[in-house]
Amino acid sequence: MAEFFHMGGYALYVWGSFGATALLMIAEPLLLRSRSRQIRQRIMRLARLEQAAQQ
Repeated sequence: MAEFFHMGGYALYVWGSFGATALLMIAEPLLLRSRSRQIRQRIMRLARLEQAAQQ
């Protein structure tokens, strides 16, 4: 089992890659949700401004 986790001397690179991938897979949906929320707020703000300008 220890040899498996050691990965023939490449464990730092292998596990580092797995860790970076996991981190990015968690961060991506969170960043997308935040950006989506910002875009929706901006669209609503522009719609209110356009509606106020028409009145």
